[in-house]
Amino acid sequence: MTHSETHRADDPDRGSAPGTDRDAPDGSGTSAAPGADARDIDDSVLAELTRLRDSIDNLDAAVVHVLAERFKCTQQVGHLKAAHKLPPADPGREARQIARLRQLAEGAKLDPAFAEKLLNFIIAEVIRHHETIARS
Repeated sequence: MTHSETHRADDPDRGSAPGTDRDAPDGSGTSAAPGADARDIDDSVLAELTRLRDSIDNLDAAVVHVLAERFKCTQQVGHLKAAHKLPPADPGREARQIARLRQLAEGAKLDPAFAEKLLNFIIAEVIRHHETIARS
């Protein structure tokens, strides 16, 4: 499958630049539509855009794989907690993790509030998994 076959127009990080169509039948990366201004975009700009989007795709794949590994570990934690009748949530641990992640985010020049929202979303999913494990 070629890169352009995996392109999704509804993906904000993968959408084409104004007036471009990465799926152009002639492979030019420019739209054949009349009046399209893609002809005015330098090929080097389109190449750089493609390179950056390819990097984004690779990073997205890495994020998915890292999250899958994280959830494998948290599933094991859930089974351990259930076996020892421990509660699914650990508010003290969660607070420490949030503080730790906010600090890591600051050091990485990532918005700490965003990092906290992401971790809270992940924690909520982990707790849901732990509750399910405890009921089974």
